Amino acid sequence: MTRAVDLLQYLLSERGSDLLIKVGSAPAMRRNGRLEMTTLEPMSPDAIEAIAREIMTPEKAEEFDRDGETDLAYSVPGLGRFRVNVYRQRGSVSLAIRRVVPGAPAIEDLGVPRIVADLAEQQEGLVIISGPAGSGRTTTAAAMIDHINGLEPRHIVTIEDPIEVLHADRNAVISQREVGTDTSDVVDALRRVARQDADVIFVSSLMDADAIAQALTVAAAGRLVIGVMDTLSVLDTLRWLVDRQPSHAQEHTRHLLARVLRGIVCQRLMDRADGRGRIALVESLTGTMKVRDAISNGVDSTLIERLMSEGEYHGMATNDQALLNLYSDELISWESAILRASHPEDFRIAVQQAGLPTMR
Repeated sequence: MTRAVDLLQYLLSERGSDLLIKVGSAPAMRRNGRLEMTTLEPMSPDAIEAIAREIMTPEKAEEFDRDGETDLAYSVPGLGRFRVNVYRQRGSVSLAIRRVVPGAPAIEDLGVPRIVADLAEQQEGLVIISGPAGSGRTTTAAAMIDHINGLEPRHIVTIEDPIEVLHADRNAVISQREVGTDTSDVVDALRRVARQDADVIFVSSLMDADAIAQALTVAAAGRLVIGVMDTLSVLDTLRWLVDRQPSHAQEHTRHLLARVLRGIVCQRLMDRADGRGRIALVESLTGTMKVRDAISNGVDSTLIERLMSEGEYHGMATNDQALLNLYSDELISWESAILRASHPEDFRIAVQQAGLPTMR
């Protein structure tokens, strides 16, 4: 009978990042961002459920039985650490397994703009890392935490669901708290973080209205809060931060956000032109005085996008400016660039003005 360790060994041997297991089909694997069917045999409902029960703790099994899904981290000596989502679909158990690369990479090895390191070096305020699932947000966040860890003697408290990257203390002291194991929920953990003498707080998922409100409060109290959000652009992120709040609280939220926001980086992964993996496309906003005024006065999308396009000196870049930088460095193809452009015709003109080739 197939065991969990057999599937994990297969994922590693095939250099995949994710393995999707469901009844009725052969397991599928994601490699270099692309989903492909494996040569593994389809598994029975009982076999999949047995694997799920094998890797779940009693607490996670109870959560799964109650809610129909659960997230967990699973470690195997000699193989590494994996993030697992166990869920039900059409009455049967399914698994989504993601390999967690050991350790945190250096920011300079990620190929991201300097603004990522600059934001990690802030002493207080709110920093958001956003993007769709599978965009490398967790890797960027881990690199930012590692960057702080290598710079200063600060107390970093992480609130994660689940813990994906283990950090060893260097210059900083790092306390990693897992939701469901070390704390009941994100909001409660944020409320108590002041009593833990934290200088930096990392939140692996900052999407709930109460969690956002509490994160803003913590940032306003003079701590650096780094949060991850499942939003697709800088403007989407700003709108989500405000619009998730009750209507009567949105004006207060805008003013507080304007005061504490240090920056937003929104990233996606794109195929490299040379076929050697993927590279991050990073749209960025920093909390300059003009940006803060624009947020406080109502999150004017047109104005904020213009400020981003004019804010290169402050580390800002729109999606299309970031694309142009990657394309001019020959890191992505024309086809990939024009497909990802927010304003394709304007992007084509900008490419031509830069003296770069285009294709029809």
